[in-house]
Amino acid sequence: MRILVIEDTVVLGEAIADRLQKLGHGTDLIGNGRQAADWLRHQRVDLIILDLNLPGLGGEALLAELRQRKSTTPVLILTARDGIDDRIKLLDLGADDYLTKPFDFGELEARVRALLRRRQGYAADISEHGNLVFNRTAKTVTIDHRDCPLLNREFRLLEIFLGGLERVMSKEELTEKLFNADETPSANAIELYVARLRKKLAGSSVQIQTLRGLGYVARVGPP
Repeated sequence: MRILVIEDTVVLGEAIADRLQKLGHGTDLIGNGRQAADWLRHQRVDLIILDLNLPGLGGEALLAELRQRKSTTPVLILTARDGIDDRIKLLDLGADDYLTKPFDFGELEARVRALLRRRQGYAADISEHGNLVFNRTAKTVTIDHRDCPLLNREFRLLEIFLGGLERVMSKEELTEKLFNADETPSANAIELYVARLRKKLAGSSVQIQTLRGLGYVARVGPP
């Protein structure tokens, strides 16, 4: 999934971005609020992790601007403020969740999973799709109770497809969700990832079909 981290403390921002990238997410890092707001006018992401004390444009103002634009992208706030009034204000401004600094990276990952899962319409981290079971917490996939080992990006690609079952997704959309802005995947990168994923999902109820000239669509049917 595509995640934007907006954090001006370089060490912390890079640590968060690196952690998310190792989980297979396409992750971008911006340290200036105004630059982030302008960037988001032209880029789509699945989640924003937002610090409040930013140069250029503060986090609260940036959040308010996003909601005024009718953006529904989930926003996870990173804040040193722990007062109840501060938390109420952030939620009323349109924040979806918040995490008080200093925080544990395990908790950050759990909150990221919860927000992405909610955005895809799933109530729990474990979802069943015919004979395939997808576990977002353990990062495991089983088919007929047998392990189906996937590499990080293969896992995230399957997550994207499961979040958009029956919906046609273009190569461009999949590229945006799977890679960050600094990466330059080859023209056939998505084709290769889809081919590898299809091979590993052989015998499962999840089928990924190619629609020539349009992209791909994932469906759940008989194995």
